[in-house]
Amino acid sequence: MTGEEAADRTVLAITGADREKFLQGLVTNDVKALEGRLVYAAMLTPQGKYLADFLLTERDDTILLDVKADIAEALARRLSLYKLRADVRIAPAGLHVHRGLGEAPEGALPDPRHAALGWRAYAETPGTAPAIDWDRIRVAECIPETGIELIPEDSYILEAGFDRLHGVDFRKGCYVGQEVTARMKHKTELRKGLATVGLEGTAPTGTPIAAGSKEAGRLFTQAGDLAIAYLRFDRVLPRMTAGAATVLWPDG
Repeated sequence: MTGEEAADRTVLAITGADREKFLQGLVTNDVKALEGRLVYAAMLTPQGKYLADFLLTERDDTILLDVKADIAEALARRLSLYKLRADVRIAPAGLHVHRGLGEAPEGALPDPRHAALGWRAYAETPGTAPAIDWDRIRVAECIPETGIELIPEDSYILEAGFDRLHGVDFRKGCYVGQEVTARMKHKTELRKGLATVGLEGTAPTGTPIAAGSKEAGRLFTQAGDLAIAYLRFDRVLPRMTAGAATVLWPDG
């Protein structure tokens, strides 16, 4: 199996007879019948705010949880708080995350968030050195990244596009933070959220975006003449500023 090494990812192994039931009551997506597919999901606070996002699949009676490495330990601790008497064990899987575009090798699975993200696979051996500009793909398709656009205990997943990215199931029943998420879903329209914008110049990640005299949001990942921004949609203007950069609203 060959693919680029996603060295900033860690794979956790979740085992035990109650592994599926355990996760089903905690995460935003339906985790039944994981074998042979990847599922994108998140864990939320009881107030409905984002804590972590990850990809899940099952192999040999083990659920594999693919998460950003710098939050993996904290996520494992938080999951363990909910174990109680459940037959569940959480430990590093010792696997490497491979990813790529084009024809997928045997054992690889399509990334469920967007076709532009290609495929992912999990192997005991490292992958190749990165060559694909994944940030450019993310920005073009408005796909948020852990710790950048997705901010723990601050972001709401619907404002981050989880509905569009197949990261939430509104029919699966209760999970932590479900009530707040469901209420946001049934609003007539979201007033804030992530969007891909045009960009002239650059500015540090998190720079406030000004629309005239009002703050309209913040600038995040930038790639060439595009960027992901978190915006208040009722304040956007055709041309805005973020530090020394000019932000262009595409519908302006």
